[in-house]
Amino acid sequence: MTARQTVMPLVVLILSLSGLVHSFKPLFSSDSITHRYITRIAILRKTAEVCRDIAASNGLDFTLTIDNSLSVGKVQRACSSIGTFTSFVSTIKFEIGIATMYLSNAMVDQIFVLSAAHHFDDETFHRGRDIITEGVSAVKASVKLENFYRGRWTLGQICHTLQDFYSHSNWVELGYKTPYSALIRPDQPLENLAGQNTPTCRSCVGQNCINNILPDVLNRGLLTSGYFSIFFSAKPTGKCSHGGFFDRTSRKDPVGGINKDTLDSSHGIFHHEAADLAIHATMELLEDIRLAAGEKNFLRLMGLSQSPVLCFVIDTTGSMSDDIDEAKRVSLEIIDRKRGTGQEPSGYILVPFNDPDYGPLVMTANADVFIERINCLSASGGGDIPEMVLSGLQLALTAAPPFSEIFVFTDAPAKDGDLKNTIIALIESTKSQVTFMLTGSAAGQRRRRTSQGVVPRAMSQSGAQLYQDLAQTSGGQAIQVTKSELSLATSVIVDSSASAVVTVFQASRNPGRPANFNFTVDGSLQNITAYITGDSPLTFSLTSSTGVSQTSSQSSGPLASVTTAGNLRRLSLNTDQTGLWQLSVSSNNPYSVKVTGQSSVNFIYNLVEESDGAHGDFSLKEGRPLSGGNTSILITVTASDTVKVTEVTLFDNSGPTEVKGSLQSLGSSDFLVTFSGIPAGEFVLILKGEDSSSTSSSFQRQASTRIKTSSISVTAQANNTNIEPGTTISIPFTVAATTDGVITDSATETFTVRVSNDRSYTSTSPSSVTTVAGSGGKANGTVTLTAPSSAASGTDVTLTIEAENAAATDINYVVLRFSVTAKVKDINHPVCHVVSTSTTCASSQSLCASSQWEFIANITDGINGTGIDSVTIRQGNGTLNITTAIGAGGDNITVVTYTASCCSQIVELTAVDGVGNVGTCVQQARVLDTVTKPPPVTSSVVKTASTGEYTLYISIILWISVVFSVSWK
Repeated sequence: MTARQTVMPLVVLILSLSGLVHSFKPLFSSDSITHRYITRIAILRKTAEVCRDIAASNGLDFTLTIDNSLSVGKVQRACSSIGTFTSFVSTIKFEIGIATMYLSNAMVDQIFVLSAAHHFDDETFHRGRDIITEGVSAVKASVKLENFYRGRWTLGQICHTLQDFYSHSNWVELGYKTPYSALIRPDQPLENLAGQNTPTCRSCVGQNCINNILPDVLNRGLLTSGYFSIFFSAKPTGKCSHGGFFDRTSRKDPVGGINKDTLDSSHGIFHHEAADLAIHATMELLEDIRLAAGEKNFLRLMGLSQSPVLCFVIDTTGSMSDDIDEAKRVSLEIIDRKRGTGQEPSGYILVPFNDPDYGPLVMTANADVFIERINCLSASGGGDIPEMVLSGLQLALTAAPPFSEIFVFTDAPAKDGDLKNTIIALIESTKSQVTFMLTGSAAGQRRRRTSQGVVPRAMSQSGAQLYQDLAQTSGGQAIQVTKSELSLATSVIVDSSASAVVTVFQASRNPGRPANFNFTVDGSLQNITAYITGDSPLTFSLTSSTGVSQTSSQSSGPLASVTTAGNLRRLSLNTDQTGLWQLSVSSNNPYSVKVTGQSSVNFIYNLVEESDGAHGDFSLKEGRPLSGGNTSILITVTASDTVKVTEVTLFDNSGPTEVKGSLQSLGSSDFLVTFSGIPAGEFVLILKGEDSSSTSSSFQRQASTRIKTSSISVTAQANNTNIEPGTTISIPFTVAATTDGVITDSATETFTVRVSNDRSYTSTSPSSVTTVAGSGGKANGTVTLTAPSSAASGTDVTLTIEAENAAATDINYVVLRFSVTAKVKDINHPVCHVVSTSTTCASSQSLCASSQWEFIANITDGINGTGIDSVTIRQGNGTLNITTAIGAGGDNITVVTYTASCCSQIVELTAVDGVGNVGTCVQQARVLDTVTKPPPVTSSVVKTASTGEYTLYISIILWISVVFSVSWK
């Protein structure tokens, strides 16, 4: 057991000093290169390369220069130009994907601060390589199941470990200018590792550590890394240390260190070289995933998409036949209108529910699969009225990408209302919007039979209130209509499925009262729509920036066309007048107002928390911000090359209370906003600024999901984010009461604990925890989670831990995400054996089209391999024919025959096995002017799998006219 492991009880102390980060700084630095920058640039460069290759295969131009100056906007626009997307470019999905990866990258310094292998410290090269390669397998398994969010999260974490190798080892000092490819290839040996008893360093001379690596180590090309400990100074005799204030080993001879984390590190002179190698190594890792996933799924993994997912959660009980038919209709309308365009949904999610069942979840990128599954839905049964609405919604919230909009169809109250707080936690964590299509008539009203002759169920006001509360929290709507009005209300779904939809303004009044709402229309906005949701009697008036008005009595007026369906009024603005508008609403019933449009100017945000210490930085914060404390929010703004952010505020419109943030530009499109002393309450985040690209420079955008504060602190950390099928993991958590954002160490209080997961996996947890005076104000507990042995590798599971105070007036939570990952035993890449080549190519290019060349190859994955999953053409314009066979040794063989015109004389094939190991085969025909007598014929025999017969393949080695070469990567 290592020294690190013996001090695990002190983890809580260490996490309170989480600035002990010993790596490239995670997110921000004024002068040094960060993990965030390395990850971002690598993603942008590799994504641009993929789009360039797609353009080349389609004969299109791609003029973007691929270097470290790339921005998200440049890459998105260049990829749009190849016909993948529309001209209305929004980078919001791409920004979300990149942010997910660099935030999970930064979390490694918080979750695995004491793990040497996660940072390649202590010469842990084999264990560090295992973390990378096992993580890559998990990413590929997630992509295979289209769990792209989980794939991004895992990918970001393994990128951190890979990047740290170049900062913590002596790879740069050894003079290498290219990445160490064996770190992502478990079938290759790690060579020239310094032995356990081999001295590697001498003491630095004062503050000068440039020459502290022993000349013999450099001359022999031995690979080493620094030792690190915050507790003990002990290290093997003569070994290098990591270095830095918190590394106690660096004070023992040989003193000093070799890390290149920042410019002022022990070997800071090599900082930029290490960062550059880390960028190229990350790109090499991304290329391996690209080859395994295919170009389309790779781009989806990166988040390169214009449009949101289409996500439906549908009640399938007997009275829902009309609703199901309407969901089918609107789905087909969206798909038929947008198929093959840049506005086609980036994915499709369907979750049916009734009672007692819910699911299964259908998640696909294939519109035809989605149509097939939704057409299979039918309304039947019913029994008692309440249904498993929230259980179905929970599945959707954990499957859909962050910032999604989810539509729930039901005419019944929820049977599983105890999940309300879990649903709110997931909404706040994912920042997704939930809109409810409620067709249950209020009690006492006349209920019309459905088209199937079934009387719809009555939904009481209390039953509808739950949905209204959830919609209000998420920034969605609770639309109550009759069955016959539903087709009018589903225009909301069509609106939201458009690309680049932004929220300009949103507010609610509960209890209802007359109010005036102001919002700014800027020059970049198109297709502006306002929604008012509330029961009658309700009146409104809309006034433009030029003073023109229209009232609710006008269904078609000078400013907008108004559609009314149930409690929804939809105002489609027919003018593009910029400036300050006003929407006045008069009602004593609760109501909500929302204004949206299409624009490339938008933003995403994530709560982050500061870490103190020598490497002080920020990391992602789970749960709600603490009442009375300070809160930091990382904001990324799209269209940043034309946008200037001037103000970010947290606004409580029920107060109204407004807290202005302190704005700090981090370069590119990112800003850090700090709020001091946020009072208890529920807030929305509002961003204001100026856009130089539009005629009206002022703009306003608002986050849809509300931010609620809490006086309860909940923290949890798992030692591993991957679970093997059939195993159990333990997750320790801590609960504490706070005052003004600081833990109350003398408090004695009992908190109710609720734990749930979206897969219904077996778990255990305490029902309550109690803080005791003298314990530092904290109460500790442990949750266990068991993945069934039948769980498929790549399955994601979301665990929510909630803590509620004794008065049931306050709640906070953490949301943790795990991936089920089976141990991968097949680490060998597919192998290619060329069987034959044939045909002669003419030497004249003008005659190349009149002749063809061909080769036949056997691709195998070995007897104990997982088998060849796919073979594709990566380069070349020929045709590929694939059959299967059984070799003499009993191994499965994939027989590929490639035929191409002599105008296309190079082909590269990519073979992927069942667990994502990749092999590439390059074949080239070379044409010479002379023709000589062909050499003798050779042959090989394989057994055809489908018939059991033996086939003789003739291998004719052409007379100098065709020369082939095979290379494996």
